[in-house]
Amino acid sequence: MDFIKAIIEGIVEGLTEFAPVSSTGHLILVGDLIGFTGEKAKTFEIFIQLGSILAVVVLYFKRFLSLFGLAKIEGEKHPLNLLHLIIAALPAIVLGLLLHDFIKEYLFSSTTVLIGLVAGGLLLIFADRKHRQTASDSLDRITYKQAFQIGLFQCLSLWPGFSRSGSTISGGILIGAGYKAAAEFSFILAVPMMIGATGLDLIKSLDQLSASDIPLFLTGFVTAFIVAMLAIKYFLKLLQKVRLTPFAIYRFVLSALFLIYMLF
Repeated sequence: MDFIKAIIEGIVEGLTEFAPVSSTGHLILVGDLIGFTGEKAKTFEIFIQLGSILAVVVLYFKRFLSLFGLAKIEGEKHPLNLLHLIIAALPAIVLGLLLHDFIKEYLFSSTTVLIGLVAGGLLLIFADRKHRQTASDSLDRITYKQAFQIGLFQCLSLWPGFSRSGSTISGGILIGAGYKAAAEFSFILAVPMMIGATGLDLIKSLDQLSASDIPLFLTGFVTAFIVAMLAIKYFLKLLQKVRLTPFAIYRFVLSALFLIYMLF
């Protein structure tokens, strides 16, 4: 049964990591529903996010090489570089390090996730209404200033349920980027952020894990990787067609349904 639960959570993670609906929130809610809770489950939920992150690295492999000067982006004199990611990552890294223990102890609950889902949904609607028709969909037009501003929005995702991708995509749109550019920047920024967050959590949780946990963790990891590979390609197409408001409505409906479940 634990392996079935790992596959379920892997599917949920792969589908939701890059959509603006909060993968962490979904994992916590689904974990409650299937009885997969506790300290080990919290670490598992964070670890399998690396599977989704690996999917980004595979799909954007040339882009990551270009960040280190190992590949060239054709037609761009000043393409996205490593400094963009460093600038964007710093605000959440600093705040995350300061609040890590508090967040894990007090904010990883169904109630806080529901609050985050609703608040994040309102941000998505606001970003949709403020979108500029003249916004560029080129990832390489994002400036250092815009990267830092997106990084500030990313700090909102430290509250489980708010959604890292929802925060950064909304932030990108609000500071003048197009939907595609904001989403792709969010995908790429997720790699250093999630590797750092997962590494920190695993170091602090090593005493709770054993060799017998490896098969379970690998099952969730591989499942998340495969599902995320498919979800990323589909999400970009969907986002440009329907934008963000439908995802906000989904968050509101999910919050209402789970609140009813909790009460009854």
